[in-house]
Amino acid sequence: MRTREGGRIVDEAAVIARVRAGEPEAYAELVRAHTGIALRAAAALGAGADAEDVVQQAFVKAYCALGRFKDGAAFRPWLLSIVANETRNTVRTAARQRTLAGREAAFAEAEPLIPETADPAVATLRTERRAALLAALEQLSEEHRLVVTYRYLLEMDESETAQALGWPRGTVKSRLNRALRKLGRLLPEFEPREGGEERD
Repeated sequence: MRTREGGRIVDEAAVIARVRAGEPEAYAELVRAHTGIALRAAAALGAGADAEDVVQQAFVKAYCALGRFKDGAAFRPWLLSIVANETRNTVRTAARQRTLAGREAAFAEAEPLIPETADPAVATLRTERRAALLAALEQLSEEHRLVVTYRYLLEMDESETAQALGWPRGTVKSRLNRALRKLGRLLPEFEPREGGEERD
């Protein structure tokens, strides 16, 4: 699998082979290529202010488990499954409950969603829609929240979502379908588009 890192393509299989062959510094290429999406995943799944720690720990665990990584598999979904587990562990052991406002702020910091040049009215509407979507996601079961987050907030395709969550593709389809129906009842204006978030 190849991943774009900045302006160049990273051949994940070649990098993993180099790490396994005794060149651990090559792992930095995978870290650079996947840090952004790993931070977005941790923030979207509730890590809040701990997102950087969660991601760092996930990269360490992924590095330690590279010997068990399946040749030919995509690294990103595998890494994001580790990020999801680390986030779950962090959230479960946290002394305080993460608030929706904190999660929204962490997610917004991880990736600028609205360009500064945007029309203020449009920017406000998008911010309100995103807040409404995150509030509705809080009302879903963990399984439904995860599948919607991976497919729409992180823009992963069905196959990557299945790999990241460790579910069969049929399970991803059925849970996504049920989750979207529930979101539709909670947010009548919510219309997911393929590979993206809610429509404006």
